[in-house]
Amino acid sequence: MYRLLNTYRRYLTNYHSVLAYAVLGVVGGVASGLTVLAFETAIAELARLWGVGGGGEAFEALPRWQLFALPTLGALALGLGFSLLKPENRETGIVHVISRMHSDYGVLPLRNALVQFIGGAFALATGQSGGREGPGVHLGGAINSLLGQHLGLPNNSLRVLIACGTAGGIAAAFNTPLAGVIFAMEVIVAEYTVAGFIPVMLSAVSASAIARNLGGGAVLFSIPAVELNSLWELPYIVLLGICCGVAVTAFIQLSRLSTRLSHWPVALRFTLAGALTGALALLVPQTLGIGYDTLNLALQGELLLPLLLAIAASKLLATGVSCGVGMPIGLIGPNLLIGACLGGVLGLVGQGYAPELASEITLYIALGMAACMGAVLNAPLAAILAVIELTQSASVAMPALLAIIAANLTNNGVFRQRAAHQTVLRQLRRVVPDDPLNQLLHRTDVTSNMEVSVIKIPIELERSSIPALINATPAWCLVTREGEDLFLLRGQELAQWLGQHVPEEGPINLSEADLRRWSIAPVPVQATLRQAMDRLKERTAEAVCVYGRSASGNRVLQGIVTRESIERFSLANL
Repeated sequence: MYRLLNTYRRYLTNYHSVLAYAVLGVVGGVASGLTVLAFETAIAELARLWGVGGGGEAFEALPRWQLFALPTLGALALGLGFSLLKPENRETGIVHVISRMHSDYGVLPLRNALVQFIGGAFALATGQSGGREGPGVHLGGAINSLLGQHLGLPNNSLRVLIACGTAGGIAAAFNTPLAGVIFAMEVIVAEYTVAGFIPVMLSAVSASAIARNLGGGAVLFSIPAVELNSLWELPYIVLLGICCGVAVTAFIQLSRLSTRLSHWPVALRFTLAGALTGALALLVPQTLGIGYDTLNLALQGELLLPLLLAIAASKLLATGVSCGVGMPIGLIGPNLLIGACLGGVLGLVGQGYAPELASEITLYIALGMAACMGAVLNAPLAAILAVIELTQSASVAMPALLAIIAANLTNNGVFRQRAAHQTVLRQLRRVVPDDPLNQLLHRTDVTSNMEVSVIKIPIELERSSIPALINATPAWCLVTREGEDLFLLRGQELAQWLGQHVPEEGPINLSEADLRRWSIAPVPVQATLRQAMDRLKERTAEAVCVYGRSASGNRVLQGIVTRESIERFSLANL
């Protein structure tokens, strides 16, 4: 079994090993689909404890006092629990996944995943205004990363596993496998490659199949087939996109302002956010929870114009503050609801003033959902595919593209706002480079550029071992002392020097050799070239020693990678 797994690891070191990564995609999709289903079940079961039915959505049926008390006390309890954690263990959601993919090479910690699962389920079950997709993305990526870490897979494959998990999380939550694939490549990986698409697509299909079969096959949104009634509606659709862009800008700004409270005690921050949500719920009960039940009511035309405006405003305010203070909730679902309400408002207005031209209100609701999702994530392709899959109609593509473009131009071009996750990363001063060089180094395993002709020699070299060393002449000699790695010497240079300086008796001290010494730093065999380059900069070294583990667990030197070899590789492949 160990030999089989070791062979599989070797295949994964090659980013273009399609079959090996295809297996990874299927396993990742199943794992993420099961995890998302478990998370949704946890929300429903927890909410049922305090009388919330409808799968944890029917908060509107609660007594009036509970509309305020449940989110307030729930936020207080959540804040007290978070106050016991270290700040780095409180990080959750999409921002955490993207940050760890770049700064920790795809190693997602178990502790943060548990905080996301327990804290996210409790937050949403107590009526905090948020979505389950952000937690689903984190949990899907984390379960796959943890699986890869447990199996000792190379770190370049961890990135693919996380992409598979995030695609599976979206696919399982919405039953939209295509949107899940593009979301993973557009938002999480920020790279499009044929080799990367295949495992992510398999993961999305697998997760969607798991959700359909084990999740009861229920349709999340009941959206009938919709189509554009008249081309005269296009300017009105642009107006809808602009309104959604303004709403997303307000949402991001509110979240950004709320993050300025990060120096306050976490229990106080959470309680204030929960109290705000509860106060808004006294006026608009639909503020509580994820809001998919409310979205379905809007799609069925059961919400009037004033209520649609009130829901959009309260959801924007409550979710923006809750996300800004750091609650372990998502923002995709609430923004879908905000966009749906804005679309419903403009649809009703259009029906009232030009009924002969205006399309069905359902079309405007679907366009509003796509526009807000595309703008808040800066992911127009994922948004357009999501609305096509949800409506099961390609005819919505053209007006949806127009609305998404208008919303993105308003948010990015007019108000100079980044996507919500990019704004948070910038505030946290997290550098997430996505240029071609960094992408190449991240997806390339360290062993692909490794010199394996290397031997270890002691710094006190015995005369008896010198002839064999001269005859073998390895590319590198790693000089050690009492098990500690000291420096590297070129094998050819050392052989020439020994040929001229062999002592008549006793060992020779290599520290006295007049040869160039290469400073070194260790990296695990699972590392990527990006990790090797970072270690070289961190240690101010010239080469890294790549170490693996034997079946017995002993550390084994695998080879040497120099800074120059990484630079040559980069120049040859860009």
